[in-house]
Amino acid sequence: MANPAQGAKYRGSIHDFPDFDPSQDAEALYTAMKGFGSDKEAILELITSRSNKQRQEICLSYKSLYGKDLIADLKYELTGKFERLIVGLMRPLAYSDAKEIKDAISGIGTDEKCLIEILASRTNEQIHQLVAAYKDAYERDLESDIIGDTSGHFQKMLVVLLQGTREEDNVVSEDLVQQDVQDLFEAGELKWGTDEAQFIFILGNRSKQHLRLVFDEYLKTTGKPIEASIRAELSGDFEKLMLAVVKCVRSTPEYFAERLFKAMKGLGTRDNTLIRIMVTRSELDMLDIREIFRTKYEKSLYSMIKNDTSGEYKKALLKLCGGDDDAAGQFFPEAAQVAYQMWELSAVSRVELKGTVRPAGDFNPDADAKALRKAMKGLGTDEDTIIDIITHRSNAQRQQIRQTFKSHFGRDLMADLKSEISGDLARLILGLMMPPAHYDAKQLKKAMEGAGTDEKALIEILATRNNDEIRAINEAYKEDYHKSLEDALSSDTSGHFKRILISLATGNREEGGEDRDQAREDAQVAAEILEIADTPSGDKTSLETRFMTILCTRSYPHLRRVFQEFIKMTNYDVEHIIKKEMSGDVRDAFVAIVQSVKNKPLFFADKLYKSMKGAGTDEKTLTRVMVSRSEIDLFNIRQEFIEKYDKSLHQAIEGDTSGDFLKALLALCGGED
Repeated sequence: MANPAQGAKYRGSIHDFPDFDPSQDAEALYTAMKGFGSDKEAILELITSRSNKQRQEICLSYKSLYGKDLIADLKYELTGKFERLIVGLMRPLAYSDAKEIKDAISGIGTDEKCLIEILASRTNEQIHQLVAAYKDAYERDLESDIIGDTSGHFQKMLVVLLQGTREEDNVVSEDLVQQDVQDLFEAGELKWGTDEAQFIFILGNRSKQHLRLVFDEYLKTTGKPIEASIRAELSGDFEKLMLAVVKCVRSTPEYFAERLFKAMKGLGTRDNTLIRIMVTRSELDMLDIREIFRTKYEKSLYSMIKNDTSGEYKKALLKLCGGDDDAAGQFFPEAAQVAYQMWELSAVSRVELKGTVRPAGDFNPDADAKALRKAMKGLGTDEDTIIDIITHRSNAQRQQIRQTFKSHFGRDLMADLKSEISGDLARLILGLMMPPAHYDAKQLKKAMEGAGTDEKALIEILATRNNDEIRAINEAYKEDYHKSLEDALSSDTSGHFKRILISLATGNREEGGEDRDQAREDAQVAAEILEIADTPSGDKTSLETRFMTILCTRSYPHLRRVFQEFIKMTNYDVEHIIKKEMSGDVRDAFVAIVQSVKNKPLFFADKLYKSMKGAGTDEKTLTRVMVSRSEIDLFNIRQEFIEKYDKSLHQAIEGDTSGDFLKALLALCGGED
């Protein structure tokens, strides 16, 4: 596998060793294992520096020279994770896969994740080699063993994948694409129950090129990605398998980058998964996996392995990884394009934005006002009624309830709520009762009050609101605090950061489409200010002003084009270069703008995740995002959250909050994904 097919560029991290001598290597390994103890450093250095094909030749030479089985000797001399890794490298890829599957279905219980990973990601040729290797190694039929160990639709899809008959031509019929979209829609969303056979047939047999077009058309036709329909219509291991197939169709390296991240995040390491992927992808697509890993998780694969493992095991894994992308700081061309496509495909312009809170049907402000008054009258407070009414009405309806409450009872509903509820629940409910612009204005005011400034809140609001929202915030700020927002920002911030915030606060972003010629010019300015252009021109102060103007005033569609032109021009992703070359609040503001342009729901999904991860909860950020996005794009944020973090927003809130605050947040969340 170390030499690429003709015309293809090799994307593995392990190459054929030059001046290779299998007999010499066999002798070196024999010496390393001879006598008391073994020279693990010599073993790992040699084996991780040879391609799989060369390792097979070493095995043959070892047997010829010493009449012994090299793998058996390695198993005897080494132990634990290091032994599993080294022995895995010594097997041909198909036999390595066969061993993994045999282990996954042997004994009590089945390792479904291993079956899913291997069978969803392998090519037809790799599947055929796997089936033959399994038969050769264990004298058993792989299909029969999988049928004996699995059941239902999960089993059926595994058997389909085991045939290795996915179409491989790149000629795609538009009519067939449309037909498949319709068949999938009718099999899931439009059907009472689900026709799983259609999902199995289409996802198990169509070519990757065809399926990518099907997924694009499905999104245009239904307004939701195919992944959302799979989650809604399928369940259990079958759902996980189908999602894995979709991920591998979209990008196999991205699928493995995600698997590696999940193998190492949190407490403990899933070493079997880590070993399996590092062994099997080291001569296929490790360079692409590395680059996507860095793009998606903002750290290099190398650094995560380094921090999560130890000893010879760590050294061997790092050799397979092949380099630290954080140190190099440069994208490979193919992976840079993949990085761009990752977010362009899910760009906001392609997806209908949906909130989770909608106007209540049969709305009766009179009845709601009376119910709220009753919930707050006398001893004790009926928080459940307050939560139920306020979280299930649109903001416009809540303003009607406020007016009706005052007309009926001569009382201010906001003042009554303040006196009856407290803490996190009060902040959430009172936030929902305010008109959006006034709520944002208040959040900005609080961010600038007292000692210290909450720069993150200022950035979050001003970098993500559209022109109409910004103008409304300016009016609300002036009305509520008798001071212009610009004056407040000027007195509370300074330098380039102040200029960025004031520029954003003018609400003057262009609203047209993209201009390709201008986009190339803008990308050149970005390259010059970030100091990666070949021929920098102009003074730095002038360039900084132009760069700020580009990010703060160009339209979102235009900026997406600028970012792609930047990748083509420099081979870098603009977000990562900003993080590398800039610092402090200026960096954070520019990164927030770029992330918002790339995918605003994902930006907010990240904010929500960070507000709840680790010890303690950032209730202010959690509340602010849930309140401000509930009628705009919280449904899309939910989808991005589960896609990136492998758990639903509902689950995250449930695990991190409690009591009435939890009830209100879950009501706003609007459902479990």
